[in-house]
Amino acid sequence: MAVLRTLARPLLASAFLSAGAQTVRRPELLAPVAAPVALAIADWIPFLPRDARALVRLNGAVHLGAGGLLALGILPRLSALALATSLVPTTLAGHAYWREEDAGKRMQHRVAFFANVSILGGLLITAADRG
Repeated sequence: MAVLRTLARPLLASAFLSAGAQTVRRPELLAPVAAPVALAIADWIPFLPRDARALVRLNGAVHLGAGGLLALGILPRLSALALATSLVPTTLAGHAYWREEDAGKRMQHRVAFFANVSILGGLLITAADRG
């Protein structure tokens, strides 16, 4: 089981490392899509900035930091929980397939939405793992 954990954590983290690096570098690409969800969350949490671009960059930094920790096996439960927490609004903002008019785009977003739901399951298993 320990070998599986050693292999699984970097695999699970790889998507966050890749996307997080891209998001930190170019938050303006995702800010318009993320703005409604990101700003709604910022209204609930007083210390967050009220700027979609800054919030997207912050989310990317969480993905990079927690993804790196998870990949290295450092604080894996906490890092998995941080990734799971940030994945929910990321998925709702980026893959709201039920709002898409175009059938092809709707299908792409549905696939990505449920891929993220699957990743969320892996993160929750990792966060609960006491092995």
